[in-house]
Amino acid sequence: MTATTAPAAAPPGPARRPALRHRLAERGVDRTLLLVLPGALALLALFCYPFLYGLQLSFQPTQGGVLGAYHKFFSDPFSRKSIWATFSLAVPASVINVGASVPISYRMRRDFRGKRVMLAVLVVPITLGTVLTAEGILEFFGPAGWFNRTLHLLGLAASPMRLTMNYTGVLLSLIISGFPFAYLLTHSYLSGIHPSLEKAAATLGAGWWQRFRYVTLPLLLPGLLTTFSLTFVMAFAVFPSALMVGDPDGHTHVISIEAYEAALERFDYAQGCADAMIMTLLMLAVIGALAAARSRMYRGATGGKG
Repeated sequence: MTATTAPAAAPPGPARRPALRHRLAERGVDRTLLLVLPGALALLALFCYPFLYGLQLSFQPTQGGVLGAYHKFFSDPFSRKSIWATFSLAVPASVINVGASVPISYRMRRDFRGKRVMLAVLVVPITLGTVLTAEGILEFFGPAGWFNRTLHLLGLAASPMRLTMNYTGVLLSLIISGFPFAYLLTHSYLSGIHPSLEKAAATLGAGWWQRFRYVTLPLLLPGLLTTFSLTFVMAFAVFPSALMVGDPDGHTHVISIEAYEAALERFDYAQGCADAMIMTLLMLAVIGALAAARSRMYRGATGGKG
């Protein structure tokens, strides 16, 4: 009887190295995140570096020490008044745009004849831009514009109404250019609230105002604060409108104009950067307050079960 011997086992080879994606996954890195790299580099090059450069330049005034440019801004009553001028334009424009977008978006959720045409009319100001909007306001609401001509022909006004080159003209420009963004954002948030929630409230006897007040509005309010924040940022950085249809040396002397005049008219770059930094800090303070208020509101799902 012949005994059979088992073949000898092959000597162990070198351990196979895991693939790159597995090694990155072990460290919590997903290769898909590398797609963020071009955007991050663009952000660093176009925003972070200029911001940090302007920040350090604001601490290098020709006189007054490190905080000389900031002290000069707050010690000058005319410069200090630009803070109020900016807020007095940005806050009302944002409130009007967000407030007007709610009922219109609420109505636009339903299908009706001419909905696409109305949507195009509401959104078309986005294509115009701030400069063209300001030019249109000058032509339409100016002393010799169509609006004043119509009032004169109808006998409603003996003299032209002053709607340009003042606070009213800038406010009109901010409303016209900012409303489409507020409407689109509000409409997207409102469309995310499932209609079955309102239908359920209706079956319990709630009227339209009760349904909106106790069902729709609490779910919509976090989105409205986000919309207000973005609309406020756009309005707070007003520059072409305040310069073209406003009174840049008076009631519409906003912080952006103050920074522009300091840097590009008086060639005081440190002062211009300081003005821009003050403007940024004020803007961030408002956004931070709105974000804190939003964090205390409803953050769950807005869908319903039909």
